Amino acid sequence: MNTSSKRIQVLDTSLRDGEQSPGCSMSAKQKLRFAHALRELGVDCIEAGFAASSEVDANGIAAIAREVRGVGIASLCRCTPGDIEAAARALEAAERPRIHLFLSTSPVHREYKLGMSQQQVLDLTASSVEQAARLVGEVEFSAEDALRTEPAYLAQVLQRALAAGARILNVPDTVGYTTPGEIRALFEYLRRTISNAEQATLSAHCHNDLGMAVANTLAAIEGGATQVECTVNGIGERAGNCALEELVMAVKVRSEVYRCDTGVDSRRLVPTSRLLTRLTGMQVQRNKAIVGANAFAHESGIHQHGMLRHRDTYEIIRPEDVGVDRSQMVLGRHSGRAALIERLAFLGYALDDAALDALFAQFKTLAEKKKEVFDADLEALLASDDGQSVDGWRLKAFHISTGAGEGTRPAAAVEIRDTSGTALRGRASGDGPVHALFEALAAATGITFMIESYQVGSVSTGEDALGQASVITLIDDEEINGVGTSTDILEASALAWLDVANRLARRARGRITQVADRSRVATA
Repeated sequence: MNTSSKRIQVLDTSLRDGEQSPGCSMSAKQKLRFAHALRELGVDCIEAGFAASSEVDANGIAAIAREVRGVGIASLCRCTPGDIEAAARALEAAERPRIHLFLSTSPVHREYKLGMSQQQVLDLTASSVEQAARLVGEVEFSAEDALRTEPAYLAQVLQRALAAGARILNVPDTVGYTTPGEIRALFEYLRRTISNAEQATLSAHCHNDLGMAVANTLAAIEGGATQVECTVNGIGERAGNCALEELVMAVKVRSEVYRCDTGVDSRRLVPTSRLLTRLTGMQVQRNKAIVGANAFAHESGIHQHGMLRHRDTYEIIRPEDVGVDRSQMVLGRHSGRAALIERLAFLGYALDDAALDALFAQFKTLAEKKKEVFDADLEALLASDDGQSVDGWRLKAFHISTGAGEGTRPAAAVEIRDTSGTALRGRASGDGPVHALFEALAAATGITFMIESYQVGSVSTGEDALGQASVITLIDDEEINGVGTSTDILEASALAWLDVANRLARRARGRITQVADRSRVATA
């Protein structure tokens, strides 16, 4: 392994390899918005699409090339004159245009996909790279299915591409077949074997079919790769690609091992991940490394106690370093008193020892019935315990009418109660039942906010499964999240909206509600 620090180039292919996978398609406007986010993230090159695949894709690449500056813009293309010309046209306005050629090299692809001999592949590689190099200043060549290609022949193909003008030589594990040891050895072999290899950037593009895309990419870096090809959230064909956020944080956290860095601003990782989720609707699994909802969440009482004493006990990454405000102490059946005290303090509540003992017993009883105890649940327990009203609006009733046909718009009527118990009512129509419900709540409370994300899901199974709704708004670059749970998903949606509204109202009033002993925050 190279003992000196080296700079690894990052090519993001979320808008090409990622976007073409099932469930991840984006409109041209959405792709442009995400391209701007990738530039802010700090990637070196954005693979914006496949110009020859459709007019829509070509126009989308052209828009990104015109508007997104300060970063390389690439278009993928086959080794055909028409594809190469289409890519060049789409990239005309780019500051740093790159044509990315690919051609299969493995025996199975040569025989069954291309019907070409080894010599034919070599000749087509050279002529295609030469054509691309005449049109743009930066050419990348990918030997598709490189990891199942004979190493000596792969080196021969890449040598021809280098001689023809390609300066980025990509070695894709197209079907996610290799292992870390194999790919490390292959990159070392290519570095030794290709003449003038120092003139080229050796690149790794790993798929995740066996769950080793990140590990294989890291091994390729150890073997001499100086560019990695990734996607945000690991989206991509089949099981996906090397996840950009995992790769970036692996080389950052374990810098003494990999002795390299990237130009990526790690503080933008989670915001960029969440933007992609909103644009595509493709949810990230909760336990996904770096960007998953559980990545900085702790429920076990032992873990929570350790975290409250010293963060390094159970976290190797500071949440702030990836764009998360703080670690989350999830309140559930495994949580202890320390986490409950911490959450109460965050919400602005202070309890004396007797009140804390009583609340903790109630909390444990409720936690046995629910997977997660939310802030609203704690406030309800506090209200029932001391007879005070909960500080905020509560849903009393709602009615929604909907239907289909010309001139028919969904409408909603809601009744809520404020802290004093006064009934407030609101009516509104909307584009759909949820939109109408939210508009009616806004009319009743007098609070409006832009919804950045609205998601629904199930937190249990069966016919009477609990539904959970989440509403997120963005205020001064801070995400404020509201959650509601009910067997009626519309009621859950209303509760989530009110959760956000109550948080905003409390902030506006600058109030900190305290219960029992107001002179100090409770301690264990």
